[in-house]
Amino acid sequence: MTGPARGGPAVRVDTTSPVPPYEQIRAQLSALITTGRLPEGERLPPVRQLAADLGLAAGTVARAYRELEAASLIHTRRGAGTRVAPLPAGASPLDQEQLAALAGQFVTAARSLGADDAAALRAVREALDHV
Repeated sequence: MTGPARGGPAVRVDTTSPVPPYEQIRAQLSALITTGRLPEGERLPPVRQLAADLGLAAGTVARAYRELEAASLIHTRRGAGTRVAPLPAGASPLDQEQLAALAGQFVTAARSLGADDAAALRAVREALDHV
């Protein structure tokens, strides 16, 4: 299982990307939470399970979870696991500023690989078709 919950949206890590794996996980889960695809109260897999599923070190996933917790997007309670936190009052399900930041990160990474605008747009369209 590579999804946040069995049958849930998948989290993928591209080990060839210049973006660190913890940041890929953080960004994907953040986007799934803020867009409502992972609803409030949804349980995320334990750190060790997600790390094993993705073939990563537990510390990598733990760092992503810590950053999501610091952003108040998830909360962890002993015995109850890690769950999606309620979005802050007045928060829209889609944070345009965060979306712009994610797009900027993608563009930076794509350009570091030598992709031009057309190649980057093709990659985004293909990703949208397959996610």
